[in-house]
Amino acid sequence: MSLYPPEWDTLEEEQPVIEAEPQPPQETPQPGRQAPPPRTRQRQPERQQGGDRLSRLTLGISVLALILAVAALFFALRPKSEPEPEEPPAPPAVEEPVTFQFGDRVLTPLEGMPLNPYDRDGFSLDEKGRVTYEKDGKRARTGVDVSTYQKEINWQAVAGDGIDFAILRLGYRGYTEGGLFLDQTFENNLRGALDAGLEVGVYFFSQAVTPEEAEAEAAYILNAIEGCEITGPIAFDWEPIAPGNNARTDGLDNDVLTRCANAFCAKIEGAGYTPAVYFNQSLGYLRYDLRELTDYELWLAEYDTKPDFYYHFDLWQYTHTGRVAGIEGDVDLNLDLR
Repeated sequence: MSLYPPEWDTLEEEQPVIEAEPQPPQETPQPGRQAPPPRTRQRQPERQQGGDRLSRLTLGISVLALILAVAALFFALRPKSEPEPEEPPAPPAVEEPVTFQFGDRVLTPLEGMPLNPYDRDGFSLDEKGRVTYEKDGKRARTGVDVSTYQKEINWQAVAGDGIDFAILRLGYRGYTEGGLFLDQTFENNLRGALDAGLEVGVYFFSQAVTPEEAEAEAAYILNAIEGCEITGPIAFDWEPIAPGNNARTDGLDNDVLTRCANAFCAKIEGAGYTPAVYFNQSLGYLRYDLRELTDYELWLAEYDTKPDFYYHFDLWQYTHTGRVAGIEGDVDLNLDLR
């Protein structure tokens, strides 16, 4: 590799230039004296000057290389400074468990249980004071559930008062001896509601203490509705009896109660109908394991203008003091939110 500029290789060697000094006016030589020869001045060759430049460049490069080598050696031999100690990572934040309030109880949600999906802003009261629900242009249907306590009903008037469906009590089990009985008004109510063009479902007031008894109640219903046009839900309505009445259901285990509901619903579903489980907040939070019942319709009883129930439900009984034309006195009102 050349260490000097390439143009130096193309310099041609020049001949020395001899410059003659101006001569003084000639004098007539005197005898016996001879004029001295003319003096000349000679330039230094350019190649010698180029060699000097190359030597200086080579020396400069060598000095620079020596400086860099010394600097590298200095940094290599310099003791490494101790790294600053890292601060220990902060401990992960401890998340408080999710809880919700029911009365004076603080409850932890059931893992895997679907939650209440309804928009509270979608609930409102209509001009009759009835609760309505509308979401994304879809309006919930309004219905009644009735039994012998409503006595004789004018179903045409009911249908004309904005009612879309009816859930009729078909029967009940006695809470002491456990007999099965048909509601005294069921047949008239069934005929009247169907004739008025309402969708009809039924419920059974259960006092089952075993899954086998719950299946027997379902079989009782299927026998009673044979040949009828039942398109609404068929609901298992198990309720505790007030203390002091020697009810056969006193002290029933929660797991057994859930299995009773499951057995009833499986029997109804197997016959091609839509099974449902009716419960209030206390039963939903403290008795049933609702995770075992999510395959069926869940019918909540909570009396308010907006439901606070934490978990998912499909039908909502929002009052037991509703008023409907054709029904004497108070009646339960419901929304079908499906």
